[in-house]
Amino acid sequence: MFDPKLKEALSHVQKPGRYTGGEPGSVYKEKDKVDVRFAFCFPDTYEVGMSFLGEKILYELLNAHENWWCERAFMPWLDMKAEMERLGLPLYTMESKDPLTAFDAVGFTLQYELSYTNILAMLDLAGIPLYAADRDEKWPLIVAGGPCTCNSEPVAAFFDVIQLGEGERQLPAICSAIEQGKKEGISKKELLLRIAKIPGVYIPAFYDVTYYEDGRVKAITPNEPGIPAVVTKAIIQNMNDFAPPTNFVVPMVGAIQDRASIEVLRGCVRGCRFCQAGFLYRPMRQRDAGLLNKAAQDLCANTGYEELSLSSLSTSDHSQLEELLDDLNSWAPQEHVSLSLPSLRMDNFSESLIEKTTRVRKSGLTFAAEAGTQRLRDVINKNVTWDEIEKTCRIAFEAGYTSVKLYFMMGLPTETMEDIEGIANTAQKVVDLYYSMDHAKGKGVQVTVSCACFVPKPHTPFQFVPMDTAETLQAKQKHLLESVHSRKIKVNYHDSKTSFLEGVFAKGDRRLAPALVEAYRRGCYFDGWEECFQYDTWMKVFEDLGIDPHFYCNRAIGLDEVTPWSHMDYGITHEYLVREYKRALAAQTTPPCNRACGGCGANRLLGGPCFDYSSDLV
Repeated sequence: MFDPKLKEALSHVQKPGRYTGGEPGSVYKEKDKVDVRFAFCFPDTYEVGMSFLGEKILYELLNAHENWWCERAFMPWLDMKAEMERLGLPLYTMESKDPLTAFDAVGFTLQYELSYTNILAMLDLAGIPLYAADRDEKWPLIVAGGPCTCNSEPVAAFFDVIQLGEGERQLPAICSAIEQGKKEGISKKELLLRIAKIPGVYIPAFYDVTYYEDGRVKAITPNEPGIPAVVTKAIIQNMNDFAPPTNFVVPMVGAIQDRASIEVLRGCVRGCRFCQAGFLYRPMRQRDAGLLNKAAQDLCANTGYEELSLSSLSTSDHSQLEELLDDLNSWAPQEHVSLSLPSLRMDNFSESLIEKTTRVRKSGLTFAAEAGTQRLRDVINKNVTWDEIEKTCRIAFEAGYTSVKLYFMMGLPTETMEDIEGIANTAQKVVDLYYSMDHAKGKGVQVTVSCACFVPKPHTPFQFVPMDTAETLQAKQKHLLESVHSRKIKVNYHDSKTSFLEGVFAKGDRRLAPALVEAYRRGCYFDGWEECFQYDTWMKVFEDLGIDPHFYCNRAIGLDEVTPWSHMDYGITHEYLVREYKRALAAQTTPPCNRACGGCGANRLLGGPCFDYSSDLV
C-alpha cells in the first residue's frame, strides 16, 4: 500500500511514473529475512539514472545474495521535491518505499561533478545529516563510487566510505563487512577500520590534509594506524569472471537510453590525453565473444528490448568484434533486435562493420574527431587523420546515410583560432565529399558539429594545464559560428559557465565542501540542467565564503605539485603523465597500448603484461 502522503504527492506531479516503482525486473525480498539492506542512489532524474549500466550491474550482483537486498532511489524532479518537502515525505526507495534511514548503507554514484548538490539534496530529503562527522552510530553508512571518486575531495566530508575503481569487487566486500559487523555489534569506527582494508576503499575521515599559505596542498597523511598513505584502485583482472547482467529493471517512464546494453570491454587502448575515462579504467580488458553473445540473447529475451547496444569506451577495438557481430546476427534479426555500436572509431570503421549493425534499422552515425587540425589532434593523441575521416564518411554515404554528427572540443591545450577554423573546415569538407559522390537527386546532407568545452581532469596528462577562461571559450564559440558558411552544417556548443564549475570541482579540494552546502541551501541543485543552473548564485557563494574558484580551474599545476588526488592511485604513474604532457606540448603522438606498451604502469594491476604482443589478436 502506498503511503497516503505519497499518493497525494503523486497526484500533483507531472510524471508520477518516475516515483511509483513496480517495474518489470524489480527485485522484492522479505525485509525480516535479509541481513543487509543497500540503497543505490542515482543523483539525477529517474530517466537519467535508469540509463546507467553500472547500477544494473551492481543491482543484479548484490541481489544475487539471498540475504542482501539492493533497492533504488533517484533524485526527484523539482515538482516532486517540492511536494515531498510540503508533506514531510522522506526520500524512499522504489522497491519497498522505505525511507533511506531504514538502510544499512546508502550508496551514491559520482558520475558528474555537477551532480554533487543533488547528493546533498537527497541526503537532506532523507533527513540524514550532510556531514559524515555529524552522523553517529544510528545513521546508515554513506558510500560513494563511480569515476568522480578519482578526486572525491570536494565531497569527501559527506561520505563515510569511498570506492576507487571497480565496484563489482568492493561493494560485496563492504556488504559482507556490514553483515559481520552487525552480528558482532561492533562500533562504526571499528567497522570503518575493517572496510578500510578492502582493496580500493578510501575512508576520508582517516586522512588529514594540510595546505601552504598560497592555497596549494602541502601534505595528505593518514591519521590512523594501518591506513595506507596511498589507496590503489580495485580492478577486475579478468572480465570473464563477471558475466554481464541478463535481467534489467525495465523503466516505466522512458529512460534516456532505454535499450538492452552489454559491456563488451572495459578500459581503452587509445591513450587520448584529454580522456579521463581512458586513464581511470586502464588497462583494457575484454569479454569473450561467446560469453557476450549468450548474455545478450538472454538479456533481450528477459526484457523484451528490441535494441541492443554493445557498450564500452572503444567497442570497435574488441579483437573478436566481427565474430561477435556474426554470432549476434544469427538470432537478432529474427527477434527484430537491432544492434548499435555507440563508440565507433574512424580508423577501424569498415563496410563490414556498417553492414552487420544495420540489418534491422539504421540510426545516425556519430564520430569523434575531437580537433579540427592534424597538429592539434597530435597534441591530444587522437590518432586520426583527414584521410581516415574521409574514408569513414565515404563508407557511410555509400551505405545510404545522409547525416553525420562530428564531436569536437574547444579549449584544448595549445589551441589557436586556426584550430577553431579547422573544425568548420572539416565539417565543410565532409559536406563537399557528399556532393562529390553519386547520389539520388534531391537528397541533401546534414553535418552536425557538436562542440564541448574542454575541462582538464585529474589522472590525465592534461591535469597540469589551466582551463580556458569563460571569455576565451566564448570568443572561440563566436569564431566557430563565423567560420561556418553552409546551411548544411549545424553547430551545437556547450555552455562555458557550467564547464567552468565542472572544472572547479574536478580539481578541487576539501575546502570546497562548505561552498557545496551553502550553494545547496541557496537553491542550487540540478546544476547540470540548463534551466536550473544558477551561475550567479554560485559565484556569490564563492565570494561570500572567500573561495577563489579560478585557483582550482584556471591555474597551472606544477609538475611536482602535491594535488588533492595525490593519495589516489589509478595505476598510472606520475612520471608517465608528465612524460605524456611533455609529448603533447611537442605534438608527438603515442601509439595505442595494444600496439606498443607506453609504460604507463597499469600492467602492475594485472601482475603482468596487458597484451600478448606476439598474438594476432592485438
